[in-house]
Amino acid sequence: MAVIVERTLRYKKVGDKSSPQLNYLKRKAKTSRLFDIKRLSQEIEEMGGMSAEDVEHVIKAVVRNLKRKLTDGDSVKLDGFGVFYTTFHCIGTEKVDDCTVKNIDKVNIRFLTDSSLRLVNEAVATTRSAPNNISFELHKPKDENGSSGSEGGGNSGGEGGLEEDPLG
Repeated sequence: MAVIVERTLRYKKVGDKSSPQLNYLKRKAKTSRLFDIKRLSQEIEEMGGMSAEDVEHVIKAVVRNLKRKLTDGDSVKLDGFGVFYTTFHCIGTEKVDDCTVKNIDKVNIRFLTDSSLRLVNEAVATTRSAPNNISFELHKPKDENGSSGSEGGGNSGGEGGLEEDPLG
């Protein structure tokens, strides 16, 4: 299925009203689904090999272990997926003695994708229908007659139309 995007007009320098306005693409709201562990487990069960309960247990164990490793300051690499690691932000001080761990005001979990997972826009990809290609489709709003607007271009293929209930 294609990722549905729409055009939006915004200032080139966000917040600067004197900067020129440009057209950008953004993901259309409410067109993606949220998959939780239970739903993923059911799909993996359909592929065969394990029951949904076993898959759910394994996923929860991976999440618990991932949290533990990250809170210990370690990084976690999931082969074919990427690396999770932590970073932090520290407030600067003039005196050396004032620089303590209490100055750390934000801790973040970062993710670096594995090179085999990096996605490519199918509209500009050299190899069509490759596993890491993602297709985008420009949203075409309906006019009063119920037909698609005359807004053209931007469709890079993929499935057309929206699902009845994109959030499941």
